[in-house]
Amino acid sequence: MAANHTKSTPFGSHYTSGGTAVLALQGEIDILTVPALAAHLDTLTAAESPDVVLDLRTVSFIDCAGLGALCRARNRARARHGRLRLVTDSARLLRILRCTGLTNTFDIRPRWPEDLAGTSAA
Repeated sequence: MAANHTKSTPFGSHYTSGGTAVLALQGEIDILTVPALAAHLDTLTAAESPDVVLDLRTVSFIDCAGLGALCRARNRARARHGRLRLVTDSARLLRILRCTGLTNTFDIRPRWPEDLAGTSAA
């Protein structure tokens, strides 16, 4: 990668709805953006019984570092008796999850979960 290559954080929006933290991610989740993302996910999964929804619908790319960050967040949430859900309808991302054997590891939804149906996706 070029030394002048710049990356923004992959965060789109973050809000809480009825005790559920909703984090919309965008762009590329890769080795350059994962440190900031992982720190944010650590904060979201630090409480007892965290409930986190990651909206991945506008993620254009994810590498193994990004998958690792998602797995770590899921494991942290489960260790604290919480949950982490992914929202994506991207055939590309679903294929990556399937090829890496992670499809059954995550609770994956193609659209907002029913309990967040009244919440905007902004």
